Amino acid sequence: MSDNDSREGMAMTPMSETAASEATTRGTATAGDPVGPPHVNPAHVNPAQVGFAHVSVMAEEVTAVLSVVPDGWVIDATLGGGGHAQALLNTNPGISILGLDQDQSALDAAGQRLASAGTRVQLCHTRFDQLGETVNRLNTRPVTGALFDLGVSSPQLDRGDRGFSFRHDGPLDMRMDQTSSTTAADLVNTLDERALSSLLTRHADERHARRIARAIVAARPISTTGQLAEIVRDAVPAAARRSGGHPARKTFQALRIEVNEELVILADALRLALDLLEPGGRCAVLSYHSGEDRIVKQVFRDASGDAPRPRADLPPPPGSEATVKLLWRGAVRPSEDEIAKNPRAEAARFRAVEKLQGAA
Repeated sequence: MSDNDSREGMAMTPMSETAASEATTRGTATAGDPVGPPHVNPAHVNPAQVGFAHVSVMAEEVTAVLSVVPDGWVIDATLGGGGHAQALLNTNPGISILGLDQDQSALDAAGQRLASAGTRVQLCHTRFDQLGETVNRLNTRPVTGALFDLGVSSPQLDRGDRGFSFRHDGPLDMRMDQTSSTTAADLVNTLDERALSSLLTRHADERHARRIARAIVAARPISTTGQLAEIVRDAVPAAARRSGGHPARKTFQALRIEVNEELVILADALRLALDLLEPGGRCAVLSYHSGEDRIVKQVFRDASGDAPRPRADLPPPPGSEATVKLLWRGAVRPSEDEIAKNPRAEAARFRAVEKLQGAA
């Protein structure tokens, strides 16, 4: 793993469909009843049948970082199909997994995949900002590791009925948690032009946000991903369509982030995970676009005492003492070999920290 600081200056583009991870992240559900071994969901299905056949991103790097933590519970905050969790269970017999996911189909697949681990696995239908409540309720302590694999999952992208993809026609949904209320169709059909433009700029740095927002409002009502993709494509100037992938890519990303509150809850959830860690425990994060990575970088820098001071001649303010150490500087990227085998891994950026001895 490199400690090359030049990675910090990388030009990170928002995540496209060809750069997605196997992890699911956010929605609006609160912590639910635990499922999975030993309380496995009765839907005993093959992972491929529930749409969660997948390849875990940077599995070797994640396993190398988290398999050496002290014995205890590792929180997989974005369980997905359970690939990373399975690798950790197989590598270190002293580790147990608390797997969280707001997508029930992911939990069904992971429950099947991890069933042989028995009581070493607890799964819970919730999003990761509820991890503190979940740890307390299930008494999964000590916490010695945490993993966040952010973004949308390949299985979600590949299923048109989930509404994440501009390549597969389906309902304009985009909810990670199917029990939550707000869909992408709600946003597209109710936000005014100014709010839509702001959303596209804020979450995706969309250069043509105003043109796209105007076209969306003029075309309403919009109910399918195919409709939206066509509207966005026609709104983007012809010259801009010739490069940078599908013209609707950033619009779909921005809507997904807003529907699932992806960036709103990330910083607090990371801080909570760091607080829960025992000394020597580690927190690892895979992010897939610049907005996520900026948040991860800032939280880790603050916790490591590496954040810049307002004035160099003044002592650090109270509460800014380091509680973690960076395991390397910058963000580690997938190998060329992994990208060749799994192009959706290309956008991944990997960061990790370790809780200091004596840290509160």
